[in-house]
Amino acid sequence: MELYTYYRSTSSYRVRIALALKGLDYQSIPVNLLKGEHRQADFLALNPQGRVPALRVEEGDLLVQSPAIIEYLEERYPQPALLATDPLQRAHARSVAALIGCDIHPLHNVSVLNQLRQLGHDENQVTQWIGHWISQGLAAVEQLIGDSGYCFGDAPGLADVYLIPQLYAAERFNISLEAYPRIRRVAALAGQHPAFVRAHPANQPDTPVAPA
Repeated sequence: MELYTYYRSTSSYRVRIALALKGLDYQSIPVNLLKGEHRQADFLALNPQGRVPALRVEEGDLLVQSPAIIEYLEERYPQPALLATDPLQRAHARSVAALIGCDIHPLHNVSVLNQLRQLGHDENQVTQWIGHWISQGLAAVEQLIGDSGYCFGDAPGLADVYLIPQLYAAERFNISLEAYPRIRRVAALAGQHPAFVRAHPANQPDTPVAPA
C-alpha cells in the first residue's frame, strides 16, 4: 500500500496509527502542504479535493478521507480490531471519533484558519478561535471516555486513533491538557506504545530535520 501523507497532518496521523496498530506495511509518499504540492495537477488528478491522506490499496484503488480509509482497514484487516464486538461499545467509540473528526479538527484545519485571516481576523483572534474549539471539544471527550486504560479499555482502539493526533494539535497550539486527567492518562499510555511512536509526526520520512 502507498500512503500519501504529510507529517503534521492530523488526519494523516490517524491513518498512520491505524496502519501501525494493525501491523500493516506501506510506502509513505510525502505531500508537502507548505509548498503547495497538494494543489498541483498530478496530485489533484489523484484526489480532486487536494487533501491528504490518500491510500492506494493493494488492489490499486485510491481511497481518500481518513474515516473511510480507517473503516476500510478495519473491514479488510479485522485483526487486531479497532472496535469492540458489542454494538453499544462500538457506538461509544465512534461517537468520540466523530466528535474529534467532525467537530474539533475541521475548525482548526489550515484552510479554515487561512479563510479567517483573509476575512480580516488577526493572529490573536485566530489563536482564540483555535483554543476555543479544541478546548471545548476535549472537555466533552474527557467526560465520554473511561476511567482506566485507553479511551475504552486495556487496548487502543478507534477513539484513541482519533484522540492522539488531536492532542498533538493541542500541543502545537499551546493548549493545556491540565484539566483533562483521563485524556492525559491515555496520552501517557500511547506515548509508550510502539504503534503510536511509529506514527508520530516526529518519526516520519518528511519530518524536517531540527537545526543543530
